[in-house]
Amino acid sequence: MNKTIADIAKISGVSKSTVSRYLNGGSVSEATKRKIELAIKETGYTPNPFAQSLKAKKTYFIGTIVPRLDSYAASHTLIGIDEQLKELNFQLLISNTNQQIEREIETVYSLASQKVAGIILLATQITQVHLEAFEKVNIPILLVGQEHPDVHSLIHNDLEAGYAIGKYVLEKGHRKIAYLGVTEKDVAVGVRRKEGFKRAIAEAEGCEVRYFETGFNMFAAQQRVTEMLEGFQPTCIVCATDNIALGALRAAQLKGLSIPKDVSITGFGGYDVTEIIHPGLTTVKLFFKEAGKMAAQNIVKLVNEESVPKRTLSKYEIIERESVDSIIPNDL
Repeated sequence: MNKTIADIAKISGVSKSTVSRYLNGGSVSEATKRKIELAIKETGYTPNPFAQSLKAKKTYFIGTIVPRLDSYAASHTLIGIDEQLKELNFQLLISNTNQQIEREIETVYSLASQKVAGIILLATQITQVHLEAFEKVNIPILLVGQEHPDVHSLIHNDLEAGYAIGKYVLEKGHRKIAYLGVTEKDVAVGVRRKEGFKRAIAEAEGCEVRYFETGFNMFAAQQRVTEMLEGFQPTCIVCATDNIALGALRAAQLKGLSIPKDVSITGFGGYDVTEIIHPGLTTVKLFFKEAGKMAAQNIVKLVNEESVPKRTLSKYEIIERESVDSIIPNDL
């Protein structure tokens, strides 16, 4: 049976109000403090954070809004947020919006009405309606994955990472390249990664690069690449996400192409599956769990009115595997 404050008070020989004051950070004598701590240790009592929040008129809940739960990026970011919040004595509340902007806005208001201390939003885009909601709820907000100059943000370094993968395939000798991206409504994935890649291409000579767009779903990407290969045969396909790369790989194989002999493929994300498939996928690894931990640290600092940079960048790393081949100069 779960122990209560009354049980702790009886065992420690003090009043319930004294135990409550101790649990909420109030002033108690050292002798009383030791008695209460001993009783808590003896019983294994765990305070109810919601009850504590109500009594203290301060909540220790952080609302986190995600566009989808079946996403490697979202799930690993949430793991990092949850682990770090626990260390900081905060609790995580998760709300999934199924990639519906209207639900996203509604959830901002809903979480605020539940008196959460702050909100972390794993954003896909930021609209004027978002900004109006942030201003009205008047609680700390942290964006993850997207940025806006008026809102604290933690982003992956998509621009530089896009440039890095562009330089990588160019150094491998590729000059006939397809870039498979997503809608530019998603600024981080649809714009920044492509901008970085384009910057790398601009520094090279003799390139034939064509840009295509698809959805985030690997099956949509598979269909798009199947259509693309009918009219364009690149030596390399650079994909804006790992899921897109997996779809591209499947489409190429169904066309009878050998990877990387006939066409090289790169991804973006560093999902676990990219290591165990054959051939292993060369990809830009993003550190989602670590980013989640940084996001948790930042939102708690904002809640405590501590200084936080308006923009925080997480790191990336190119993971080189078997899906990219080198082209010797005579083959260019």
